[in-house]
Amino acid sequence: MAETAKSGAARRAAKEPLLIDLALQGGGSHGAFTWGVLDRMLEEDWLTIEGVSGTSAGAMNAAVMACGLASGGRETAREMLAAFWRKVSDAARFSPFKRGPVDMMLGRWTLDNSPAFIAMDLMARLVSPYTLGGVAGNPLRDILIEMIDFKALAEGPVKLFITATNVHTGQGRVFRRHEISADVLLASACLPSLYQAVEIDGIPYWDGGYFGNPTMTPLVRECESNDTFLIQINPVVRPTTPKTARDIESRLNEISFNAPLLKELRMMAMMRRVADPGHPEAKALAEMRIHRITSDLMVTLGHSSKLNAEWPFLQMLFEAGRQAAIDFGRAHLDDVGVRSTYDIDSLLEV
Repeated sequence: MAETAKSGAARRAAKEPLLIDLALQGGGSHGAFTWGVLDRMLEEDWLTIEGVSGTSAGAMNAAVMACGLASGGRETAREMLAAFWRKVSDAARFSPFKRGPVDMMLGRWTLDNSPAFIAMDLMARLVSPYTLGGVAGNPLRDILIEMIDFKALAEGPVKLFITATNVHTGQGRVFRRHEISADVLLASACLPSLYQAVEIDGIPYWDGGYFGNPTMTPLVRECESNDTFLIQINPVVRPTTPKTARDIESRLNEISFNAPLLKELRMMAMMRRVADPGHPEAKALAEMRIHRITSDLMVTLGHSSKLNAEWPFLQMLFEAGRQAAIDFGRAHLDDVGVRSTYDIDSLLEV
């Protein structure tokens, strides 16, 4: 799509549509933050979502939203996202992973002091999910099958790119919309310490975050949009040094699940500088405008809270996501459709 000099504010006032892509990170229940961002963005009818790349919770959000857009439009997509997260919370109502009384009194969302979480964390180091003989099934399966019309998804207007990691090769596979099923979404969110690998066409897959969180390349190669919004829920920078065993493990988890994304963004920035400007993919990279929506709130949340599906917690994340989208609009509305607001070239200096 040709770049226009018209400002974002003018475009919005004129209701001139703008094609955009979305890149949605995974992070367990922290994906409710992304739900809030999407809910706010779906209110802007001048933004037309062309493609979405998602991993883990980002894959769930992407598929539910795309199904809603295919089935009934923006309001249906918003309603389906809300219903999905409500069902996730309802399914976890009898889960042993609950906050302790002290954490509840102090308003902390961590599960670090939950006896069930501590036991599970220790057990995951000693007992394989395969030892349980398939008992540890993923409760999301029934929710996905109930909510998502995969035929409508395949025929819908939104291009989907869902990443999972091939256990045998360590390489990622990006599934397109006509390939997506409940198994594909579960594979994208399959943590190997909790669940058995999900087999698709005889090949076992684990969480896509090990390879791409999310994968950016398909948005460049297969979409016409020049504006990509990265919804980031895993903190890249923390100002303090973790010193407890739990905090160290939490930080390692964040680093490992951010590394593929940062590597891919650096590669994109490098290709912009050295690629043949006449090559179609180099041209697409040069014209690509990247915007990032995140929140300082995510820095305050530890790894264990990704398993906290209490409805008040999900609601808090949802509201934080909506506010982050509102804050982005206030700061950068004039930039959308004109220039990047996230400088990936700066990653080359790190």
